Amino acid sequence: MGTISMHTAITGLEALSTEIDVIANNLANVNTVGFKRARANFEDLLYVSRGLSGAGGNADLTPPAGTDVGLGVQVSNIQTLFTQGSPIETGRATDLAIQGEGFFRVRIFDDVGGGFGYTRAGSFVANRDGDLVMANSDGFRLDPPVTIPVDATDVAVTSDGAVLAVLPGDAEATQVGQIALYRFPNETGLEHIGKNLFITTAASGEADEGNPGEGGFGSILGNFLESSNVTAVRELVDLIKTQRAFELNSRVITTSDEMLQTITHLK
Repeated sequence: MGTISMHTAITGLEALSTEIDVIANNLANVNTVGFKRARANFEDLLYVSRGLSGAGGNADLTPPAGTDVGLGVQVSNIQTLFTQGSPIETGRATDLAIQGEGFFRVRIFDDVGGGFGYTRAGSFVANRDGDLVMANSDGFRLDPPVTIPVDATDVAVTSDGAVLAVLPGDAEATQVGQIALYRFPNETGLEHIGKNLFITTAASGEADEGNPGEGGFGSILGNFLESSNVTAVRELVDLIKTQRAFELNSRVITTSDEMLQTITHLK
């Protein structure tokens, strides 16, 4: 019996160690624009049956419950939670936040995700050619592409995704591009690839394209960025709870060892 409890506690330590890794990543990205927190989900393992439910009774009585001993726990999945982050005002026209459903799409490497990545991080800048690109280490280009004339004197993005620019000699702004949004049947099935990007998988389904503010898609908020949806206090509370559970499973191993030692010393 002592060995079963030891192995069961080990599964608990392994699962809780993974949960601590998830919490650590959430806290590390508390200031990452557009980051979505994750949580570890658990499921119990197989059971050893020492008496089946409804078996072993006499002709008139049936035992109401069996005798099943669980063998521990494992991580079933790590779920990304796409709740809305708070908007942060930046004063930059090409900083964009999505209010509601949807992702921006950018062109990435052809051999990754079919060449497309999806992000909620709307920190875009114009490169030397005027193309809007992600303000990250690779500068992936927004898709469909939006090019801002290099001689534009003023730029604005409306809530429906229209990119407007005031050109020299013009009194009114001209539309120079249109930002599209994308959503998925199961956004939780998207795969993280780092750099604030997700790619499609068989679980996520194919992307559905639409204009901001139409057909259930979110609207665009210019001059703002979406903050991480990580709440530091919540993560710290989860960390404390996980640490205590880890200590309890460690205690089970110690107690099982003491029981085996007692049995070994019996004469």
